[in-house]
Amino acid sequence: MQRCLTLTLARHTRLLLRSKFALVQCQQWVAMSSLLINQPKYVWLKELGLSEDNPGVYNGSWGGSGEVITSYCPANNEPIARVTQATLAEYEETVQKTKEAWKLWADIPAPKRGEIVRQIGDALRKKIKVLGSLVSLEMGKIYVEGVGEVQEYVDVCDYAVGLSRMIGGPILPSERPGHALIEQWNPVGLVGIITAFNFPVAVYGWNNAIALTCGNVCLWKGAPTTPLTSVAVTKIVAEVLEQNNLPGAICSMTCGGADIGTAMAKDERVDLLSFTGSTHVGKMVAMMVQERFGRKLLELGGNNAIIVFEDADLNLVVPSAVFASVGTAGQRCTTTRRLMLHESVHDTVVERLAKAYKQVRIGDPWDPSTLYGPLHTKQAVEQYLAAIEQAKQQGGTVVCGGKVMDRPGNYVEPTIITGLPHDASIVHTETFVPILYVLKFKTEEEAFAWNNEVKQGLSSSIFTKDLGRVFRWLGPKGSDCGIVNVNIPTSGAEIGGAFGGEKHTGGGRESGSDSWKQYMRRSTCTINYSKDLPLAQGIKFE
Repeated sequence: MQRCLTLTLARHTRLLLRSKFALVQCQQWVAMSSLLINQPKYVWLKELGLSEDNPGVYNGSWGGSGEVITSYCPANNEPIARVTQATLAEYEETVQKTKEAWKLWADIPAPKRGEIVRQIGDALRKKIKVLGSLVSLEMGKIYVEGVGEVQEYVDVCDYAVGLSRMIGGPILPSERPGHALIEQWNPVGLVGIITAFNFPVAVYGWNNAIALTCGNVCLWKGAPTTPLTSVAVTKIVAEVLEQNNLPGAICSMTCGGADIGTAMAKDERVDLLSFTGSTHVGKMVAMMVQERFGRKLLELGGNNAIIVFEDADLNLVVPSAVFASVGTAGQRCTTTRRLMLHESVHDTVVERLAKAYKQVRIGDPWDPSTLYGPLHTKQAVEQYLAAIEQAKQQGGTVVCGGKVMDRPGNYVEPTIITGLPHDASIVHTETFVPILYVLKFKTEEEAFAWNNEVKQGLSSSIFTKDLGRVFRWLGPKGSDCGIVNVNIPTSGAEIGGAFGGEKHTGGGRESGSDSWKQYMRRSTCTINYSKDLPLAQGIKFE
């Protein structure tokens, strides 16, 4: 009897274990089948080398044993795929390999480095549509903006190729006979790059292409909410390095959260840290880097204004304001958040703008006809609602928008608010959502002062036909921003100019002009080729 009972219990146990195993398998299968990457509509993701589970560390080889995170599509909040982040031990290993790779990379002549960057640009060109689609799917920006962002990386690669044959310092006149005075520029070494969710390709590209050309190696930590884009871009770059028999660690990547970011900020081996993100986090990063007397490049927030004068061409003003305030669903650092209208044109512009807002085509970001997609996260939707409530409490009137849209995903209505004083606290707060505060002004002095009174100083623009006013705007008493435009929007900067801002925007400059100098160290060199030893300033020491 007891033996029979024992056998019966054993059978039940085996059946129970099999059932549990089957249940686990079933759950795993359901989890995998629910990922967008496994749906026929998104099979193109595998063209980028992505799979259900992706390694989030690259240092010449792929790995990752940290936290597994799931990337979600903002348009429907469905899971796309998973990425395994770096541990601090893997970060340490990656830094060591990256520093070792620099020893080889720094010895390669700059024009040869430029050739590698050219190949990276060509590799991106071949994948521009599929990579742009991933940006659209994972970040939420519309398809044309996703492709445009990859194009920025390509353009900066082209720019960096030319730069590779032009980097150099001047030969200066020496006051001493038989002496030469020159400037020598050398790479800083390891450039750490921390990027934000809103431009998960372009900002890395600005830094990466220029840093490589200057002779640096790179360590990238992308935003935790766009890890698939980081992996896909790194795969493209890694393939180019591999084809040229170069160490993959020249362009390393560690996906991660605040722990990896903090490690980079405190690490003395990171010779320059480029950080793009909020002013709040940027301030903490800056303090950690300064603690070790490190070098930093900060691209932080912007509370950008368009000023429209009475002589402005309103046919330029309205589309400019719509693009700059609604584009990327208000999630650009250069988004127009304040629209200052001269009292004589205020009502007309508001009416035309409200009409234009209602015609903006809202839909799936990867639909080519869509002009406006979702916010990136559910938290951003909450911030949108909170800002509208604060604006109402402070005296604002919602002219259009102001509601969360009844559809899947993180969609909100693009919003215009009027009637607030220029110094209202909500107006001075950068909220990363599509809310435009419209202010009414009387004089040029008043408008210029309002533009400059916020803490950030990124982008600004005026619309006028008055040539004198244009040059006053560009002059010392005009805009205090890093980007100062006339008759164009605040957003949509070209790569040929230096990109960045003043005050709480951080003071960093990336991309074009002489931004390359941020990625190099300068030495002033005096060479005596005579047989005498004259001293500067005519000093005699005999």
